[in-house]
Amino acid sequence: MARQFSLEKTRNIGIAAHIDAGKTTTTERILYYTGRLHRMGEVHDGNATMDWMEQEQERGITITSAATACEWDEHRINIIDTPGHVDFTAEVERSLRVLDGAVGVFCGVGGVEPQSETVWRQADKYKVPRIAFVNKMDRSGADFFNVLEMLEDRLHSNFVPIQIPIGSGETFNGMVDLIEMKAITFEEASHGSNFFEGDIPEDLMPKALEYREKMLDAVAAYDDGLLEKFLEGQEIDPQEIRLALRKATVTLEAVPVACGSAYKHKGVQRLLDSVIHYLPSPADVAEVTGTLPNSEETATRPTEETAPLAALAFKVMTDPFVGRLTFARVYSGILEAGSYVYNVTTEKRERVSRLVEMHANERTELKQAYAGDIVALVGLKDTTTGDTICDEKEQIVLEKIEFAEPVVHVAIEPKTRADQEQLHVALAKLAEEDPTFRVRVDDETAQTVMSGMGELHLEILIDRLFREFNVEANVGQPQVAYKEGMRQPAHGTGRFIRQSGGRGQFGHVEMEIEPGEAGTGLVFESKVVGGNIPREFINPARDGIKEAMDNGPVAGFPIEDAKVTLVDGSFHAVDSSEMAFKIAGSMGFKNGAANADPFLMEPIMDLEVVVPEQYLGDVMGDLNSHRGEVQGMNPRGDAQVIKAFIPLSETFGYATRLRSLTQGRAVFTLQFAKYSEVPRNITEAIIAKDSGK
Repeated sequence: MARQFSLEKTRNIGIAAHIDAGKTTTTERILYYTGRLHRMGEVHDGNATMDWMEQEQERGITITSAATACEWDEHRINIIDTPGHVDFTAEVERSLRVLDGAVGVFCGVGGVEPQSETVWRQADKYKVPRIAFVNKMDRSGADFFNVLEMLEDRLHSNFVPIQIPIGSGETFNGMVDLIEMKAITFEEASHGSNFFEGDIPEDLMPKALEYREKMLDAVAAYDDGLLEKFLEGQEIDPQEIRLALRKATVTLEAVPVACGSAYKHKGVQRLLDSVIHYLPSPADVAEVTGTLPNSEETATRPTEETAPLAALAFKVMTDPFVGRLTFARVYSGILEAGSYVYNVTTEKRERVSRLVEMHANERTELKQAYAGDIVALVGLKDTTTGDTICDEKEQIVLEKIEFAEPVVHVAIEPKTRADQEQLHVALAKLAEEDPTFRVRVDDETAQTVMSGMGELHLEILIDRLFREFNVEANVGQPQVAYKEGMRQPAHGTGRFIRQSGGRGQFGHVEMEIEPGEAGTGLVFESKVVGGNIPREFINPARDGIKEAMDNGPVAGFPIEDAKVTLVDGSFHAVDSSEMAFKIAGSMGFKNGAANADPFLMEPIMDLEVVVPEQYLGDVMGDLNSHRGEVQGMNPRGDAQVIKAFIPLSETFGYATRLRSLTQGRAVFTLQFAKYSEVPRNITEAIIAKDSGK
């Protein structure tokens, strides 16, 4: 079966933004106007199509990115609605990795909020062309031009308004299209399905002319003919403007800015037109680049059906009806149901038993998927997030997706022995789905420890354990993921000698230990000369060092970064073994690290609090008493925005504290910023707590 829509008429887009900016509502409206839905769901009523998980419906937030597809103006649009909460940043990360374009949604009142900046940086990293949509223009205090200023100040892109609003708050009635120079108003009774084009109101004309000139000035550089007409003051055809703006958007030189109110059904159709006009098709992304297996040599695949298959798995989820679903973006070639594919990452062949197109949690069977498509595969057992699927004869490794490290731990134990196995199966499935969720067994306490990106992240996962997997378990209090560091170089000696009759054990290493650069992990080098340590014992010594790094000298937390140079040692012709040198390596590192002036580090969070003026003193006092460092304050309407750094350990229960201080009127956002040294008195308290004193 040939493809229904050509590459040029396909769009793969994501809807991304800060929590509560209106992403899911915008997606619901898009599905309604494109005929995919015949009834609009609402987030606050808990019946939005894209928020299909029970936890999403209860909380009114998006937790997992949901995929869907619709048709508009003879084009096919594949959409991924992503979460806005910082704890689920990984969902945004993996979605942006496989999308060709994105719509950044911003609140007309709040403007650019912290998570908006995070999402924008993620899109910059993957070079994703974007459109900005200033939503909630119907809300009291909405100010399009203020949001425009914030966009330019904080996100540092070339923002080009293609619309300006007619009115704001209760008086918001539509927008002025700066390309067509027409006023567009929407009919409330038809839920915005009917809209009218008319003349621009007189009082708005100066503003419209000012912003049209700015728009033409911004796009003229991308079309010589347009530039000439602009300089000579000639009439410019709207299509010429669109083509020039498209060129600028696809090359990341400009970001068109539209406005509207998704909730009040205004401006969504025009946003869909903008997606088709300005965001790239898979054909605009000429080819995908990767490397050849086990080499640094670059390889490319053109976005064509005739090219060998290359696809990237970007998400795994468990469906109660079809089992394990692997979401993949097909970059080149054709993927067929029932065919065999090769996973380059695991070096295994796997069979694709079925192909399905997802609409939130509903499925439509497909026979084939073509270059440029986003589909879900059934039947892959060993493929996880970030794996490359390709033709076995024409292998390529596509760029993996990098995820942040978890910062919060919680201990979990089954209530009964019968729950034990069920718990481990359920945790393994959740870890498969979510790359920022880790599970380990603590060596000392034998407890199962879950690690995640924040309190909410772990709360949702625990809720899923209980509901989806019917596991009964006791859950401990959230704990901070501390790390350890070293201030100075040190020498370490490791001797493991057991020679009391019969075959003994002998391993001896000397090493120099230095603090490593952030993010480098273990940098290991051997400078042993003269065969003092045979070559076959070098790697075991390194493995021992790596193991020892998991258990630092201060309080048993991992040392992430260290440079270790093996300088000397000795061996016994009979008694030396790989195990002996592994233990010696571990002993040597522990010995050196204890003398390297070790210290404890804790995660520091970036906090932003929007608080009414009258509660400012109370909130500031609370921050100071919880080791918060205020970085600055800015007025926003009748409220103040406080930016501060605060240790993660001081944020547990912050939502309740803030609510009681401000009568529930303040809002806050947290995201991970950095690791920093823990003050000595708190270090001592942590050590005492860990040792049970």
